[in-house]
Amino acid sequence: MSTLTHFDEAGRAAMVDVAGKPETERLAVARGRVVMAPATLALIADGRAGKGDVLGVARLAGIMAAKKTSDLIPLCHPLMLTKVRVDLSIAGADTIEIEAQVSVTGRTGVEMEALTAVSVAALTVYDMVKAVDRGMRIEGIHLALKEGGKSGRFEAAP
Repeated sequence: MSTLTHFDEAGRAAMVDVAGKPETERLAVARGRVVMAPATLALIADGRAGKGDVLGVARLAGIMAAKKTSDLIPLCHPLMLTKVRVDLSIAGADTIEIEAQVSVTGRTGVEMEALTAVSVAALTVYDMVKAVDRGMRIEGIHLALKEGGKSGRFEAAP
């Protein structure tokens, strides 16, 4: 097992020094879902949610969140992301699937940016329709794929 990188010799939280690392193409894909009552999903699918286009607003929220990850997660480096894509899709009668893909040419990965994008997109869906369904569940947020950097490729088991 690898050693933890966000702690110094005294065990205090520390930002990783990436100055000596080469810049490489890096990619991360994260996924998650929001499960709700079928009637709630029907409201979203039919465009009848009172706050507007739920999937469109959640998509933008996810993109914005990826760009602000270093403001939210204390030890994340600010990155000049080269691409952020957030897709929300209806999967069955009660589920919205969310996928975020984030890319950068840099010295550190974008896993946290992809995970943050999915998390905030899911929270936005919840916020926009919570008035009709407070029992929604945000589930399964995980890193699905990571490429680039010293550790190479990681792909989660299906």
